[in-house]
Amino acid sequence: MTIQTSICPRCGKPSEEGLCPECRAADVRLLTCEPFVTAVYCPVCESQKRGKTWSDLQMPREDLIAELAVSAVSIHEDAKDIRVTVRAEDIASNRTACTIEVEAALYGVPVQEACSTEIRWQKEACDRCSRISGGYYEGIVQVRGTGRKINTYEREVSANIAQQAEESLQQSGDRFSFISELEDTKDGVDVTVGTQHLGQEIARTITGALGGRFTTHPKLVGEKDGKALYRVTYSIRLPFYQKGDVVVSKGNYFEVREIDGQRLRVFDLATGSGRTLTEAEVERLIGNIREAESALVVFTQPGIVGLMDPKTYRTREVNPVPWTFPVEGQPIRVLRDEEQDRLVIVG
Repeated sequence: MTIQTSICPRCGKPSEEGLCPECRAADVRLLTCEPFVTAVYCPVCESQKRGKTWSDLQMPREDLIAELAVSAVSIHEDAKDIRVTVRAEDIASNRTACTIEVEAALYGVPVQEACSTEIRWQKEACDRCSRISGGYYEGIVQVRGTGRKINTYEREVSANIAQQAEESLQQSGDRFSFISELEDTKDGVDVTVGTQHLGQEIARTITGALGGRFTTHPKLVGEKDGKALYRVTYSIRLPFYQKGDVVVSKGNYFEVREIDGQRLRVFDLATGSGRTLTEAEVERLIGNIREAESALVVFTQPGIVGLMDPKTYRTREVNPVPWTFPVEGQPIRVLRDEEQDRLVIVG
């Protein structure tokens, strides 16, 4: 030790200036814990309240407890290389006791301390569930057919689209885009929605998938903060013909691929080419390719194909079509034209 070397006034160890690192660390409290932290959650949808904001962000309970426990801890600003361990135990249905252990370096000296806190779980109906239970809504999407009732397939597609749109918007943070009621009525499907954004998205996607068009019908229902409040009915009219319908025009069979107003973009099942028909040119409907049956190819010859009728098991002869390649012993899809007692190859 030289005359210029300082010593710690407390322990006598060499020190660059004043107290040595060990004595400085001994004088400092590494961490303090708040006695408790309150966690507010919705018992219906399990969303969490952060400050004044509700969040649908879901995380494992263990991770949530660790996050809440750490939020109750204050660690000294000079601590470096911090490592935190949380041990938790449920001591009641609405209380969780937590012990937080912290290891760190304080002025270059390894230190370790622990403190305790308690998580108090508090139930509260979230903003979204409060709206739903209070009957709040901003629109109704009504799915109907034109000149007919919608079928089971269209009902299922409409319901699935509505639920997927709700999930997508809520995952993007739009909490109020909820479906408060999805009703299957004798006339069609009614979807009651929490926001006009969701109603617009459902109507747009359903018409994109099933064809048709929708119109909006707003109704003034009141005023809030000086702004007019409207509820909107999104009236969807699905076309008389659907995608996949097989129709007859001038004795030929066509599969409907797209509907544009009164015009049908169709696939000629005899030639494999596309064309357009007006609804007035359609003589009748024989079915939809979703209803197609599987017929076994019994034989193939130039200009003729033998199929086993899936109902009678008799061999039926049909004309081949250039866009299919029937193979003996393999199935092929057909629709039955009851009026002509004919099997029509559809794929």
